[in-house]
Amino acid sequence: MEQLPSTATDQAPADPAAADDALASQPIGYWSGLAHTAVTAHLRDAMARIDVTQPQYWVLNRVNAPGSAPSRAEVVAQLAPLADGEHEIPRVIDQLLHRGWLRADGDNGTRLHLTGPGEAARARLRELVTGVRAVVHEGISDEEYVAALKVLRRMVANVEGVGASR
Repeated sequence: MEQLPSTATDQAPADPAAADDALASQPIGYWSGLAHTAVTAHLRDAMARIDVTQPQYWVLNRVNAPGSAPSRAEVVAQLAPLADGEHEIPRVIDQLLHRGWLRADGDNGTRLHLTGPGEAARARLRELVTGVRAVVHEGISDEEYVAALKVLRRMVANVEGVGASR
């Protein structure tokens, strides 16, 4: 049997009420999933109050990115991994074209551009997201936030490819 490194801590069942001194034994999947669900729901609820979705915000930001106007296919390819299904981003593009927040031109209407109302919506959403971020980060220093992300990034790196090599 493989020996665990001396820094390993036994895994305890997920416990939302775990005391600080017991957190090292808590499962990362539970806590990262809980954080993802809570933060995403809070953000999406705030956006819903102004009749916008998070994927719409993603598309507005992607189309606004520096460089040449992206094609519909480029936007779909970049954002599809974040979406709830392969059809979500194409539908969002259609919604934003219908709203008049995007326009298509170029090669058979495939290049996407923000319109004036689309840029105004993107700017309003940026303010909203900044406010939501302030609520989520309340009581958390930038240093603590960076440390948390570095830990998560390291955990991802630790397990990438592990299943494929076994």
